[in-house]
Amino acid sequence: MKYGTSAGKHITRILIANRGEIACRVMRTAKRMGVQSVAVYSEVDRNSMHVDMADKAYCIGPAPAQQSYLSMEKIIHVAKISAAQAIHPGYGFLSENTEFAELCKQEGIIFIGPPSSAIRDMGIKSTSKSIMAAAGVPVVDGYHGVDQSDRWLQEQAGRIGYPVLVKAVRGAGGKGMRIVSSEKEFQEKLESARREAKKSFNDDAVLIEKFLDRPRHVEVQVFGDHHGNVVHLFERDCSVQRRHQKIIEEAPGPGIEPEVRSKLGEAAVRAAKAVNYVGAGTVEFIMDSKHNFYFMEMNTRLQVEHPVTEMITGTDLVEWQLRIAAGEKIPLSQEEITLQGHAFEARIYAEDPENSFMPGAGPLVHLSTPQADLSTRIETGVRQGDNVSVHYDPMIAKLVVWGADRQAALRKLRSGLHQYNIVGLHTNIDFLLSLSGHPMFEAGHVHTDFISQYHSELFPTQKATAKESLCQAALGLILKEKAVTDAFRLQTSDQFSPFASSSGRRLNICYTRNMTLKDGKNDVAIAVTYNQDGSYSMQIEDKTFRVLGDLYSEGDSTFLKCSVDGVASHTQLVILENTIYLFSTEGRVQIDIPVPQYLSLVDTGGNQGGAIAPMTGTIEKVFVKPGDKVKAGDTLMVMIAMKMEHSIKAPKDGTIKKVFYKEGSQASRHDSLLEFEEEESEKRES
Repeated sequence: MKYGTSAGKHITRILIANRGEIACRVMRTAKRMGVQSVAVYSEVDRNSMHVDMADKAYCIGPAPAQQSYLSMEKIIHVAKISAAQAIHPGYGFLSENTEFAELCKQEGIIFIGPPSSAIRDMGIKSTSKSIMAAAGVPVVDGYHGVDQSDRWLQEQAGRIGYPVLVKAVRGAGGKGMRIVSSEKEFQEKLESARREAKKSFNDDAVLIEKFLDRPRHVEVQVFGDHHGNVVHLFERDCSVQRRHQKIIEEAPGPGIEPEVRSKLGEAAVRAAKAVNYVGAGTVEFIMDSKHNFYFMEMNTRLQVEHPVTEMITGTDLVEWQLRIAAGEKIPLSQEEITLQGHAFEARIYAEDPENSFMPGAGPLVHLSTPQADLSTRIETGVRQGDNVSVHYDPMIAKLVVWGADRQAALRKLRSGLHQYNIVGLHTNIDFLLSLSGHPMFEAGHVHTDFISQYHSELFPTQKATAKESLCQAALGLILKEKAVTDAFRLQTSDQFSPFASSSGRRLNICYTRNMTLKDGKNDVAIAVTYNQDGSYSMQIEDKTFRVLGDLYSEGDSTFLKCSVDGVASHTQLVILENTIYLFSTEGRVQIDIPVPQYLSLVDTGGNQGGAIAPMTGTIEKVFVKPGDKVKAGDTLMVMIAMKMEHSIKAPKDGTIKKVFYKEGSQASRHDSLLEFEEEESEKRES
């Protein structure tokens, strides 16, 4: 099917200049519309999901984005040789790049996005603030000028009054953004913001604006067409964030009255019209406790969180993008766009919330998800067995749910999170469950400082695993062991081999055996008695449980049907190397199987006198050299990995002895970065 106008803008094939879940998302709509998809991929993405989904796919270079997904010339070349009439940039990468939009136009390729002038005006925050103020859109007090000297910027911060926000003028996704609480830390935060801005956007210019304490982040979805029409599709609340990046989004905003909603929409439409906007865009506002709102920035692309807007309006925004890019009018008038129900999106990341949300990478050894339906969407670009690459964003998926009201949607979200099970790397799923179940979140009292305000409640002290769950883990291990020995018995002709017995009599085990499992750092002794009726008696400390059950399979997953003292449960079971994982609607449990000491690696503790890499990445900056004296907390190095800047700081006072990495070199996780000697006074005191 062709989409276009009498002017001849027919789109039958598009190139998606992106990867991961957004590339897959665009392809699904394109396929439904009868439009062919062309994928581009880096060498490390050769076997990725978006490559398999595409009608055609072309390799465009090595893993680093600068040599592949950010290479405009390579992408344009593929568009030409594949005969794609249009390019969809997704989000990130080249989606808000003025030069790329211009290059597409010069080459006669439709850029599925706004005109380059709108990208330019809205991409430079200082320019966008001036345009918005002239259009009657409220803006936050700040400095958006051309004088970028350190002294002048510090003076402006003092004039505005601390705390202030230092932001890259071309920033997005929290990149190049730092909160500065006092004059004392201004210079360090300014330099850090500039480095990240230069790395991410090739422009280290910044602006300074007043930082509002615990505001809400509320944004409005807008759409414009080539015929001068602009509409909004209501607001989303994206207040709950970590590292200035969104983690849970919802639509509509909780507690926002119809009058405020109307004013938000009108302001967003004025903003879009001020720059002759075409296509999908998002006008972001910062909102105070009294629901006064101020323009923050405009994202001139499709947002990560666009599915929640689709869920409450019954629209397909990617289809709108393709139709509008081909010259058609917006499918619905403002009056025809209605709001129904409530939707949430939870971003599932490969990261460790217990370790400052440190991003991770590695294989998805086990992956099972809730069933997708009309009220549940799984937006992902990975499958079981795929790798989350260190080279790109650590987002694994987006879980999107809809309900008739906020409470119904929230119940659906929590149910979906309980069914999202991943083994192989750290994820934020348990944290998302903790967050979505917090009373203040349930009440809709959200703001951008939510996680830090309720940190102790969102990260409670780890409790000992319930003895009933330990019994389930032990039973799962025994039944897996039985399955293995049963399989061995079928394959061997020696029926009397001690390895072919699963009755509890194998080797020196006769009816009773002692097991040891590891709950966190604690060893748990379990005395297991094999009963004649096929049940087991399991003694943990001074209590004995009667346990029985079986394993069964559904698809590629194994489940444990278990009864502990007459209480039945159904639990998904995964045993990987020396760890037992139990997934159920009650939560998830991880129990380790202790490794005999003679098999374990010896920990030399050699890193106690230095600093180790918290993740695999590039050494961006080295601030010290051998012989330098440092104080505890001094920044020694800066690493960049998975789009995140991480400062390596001195744990104690001391002297730098060796520096193992130069700027620009790659370091692997747990590598020793440098070695230093503690001060003698520190050694004596310890």
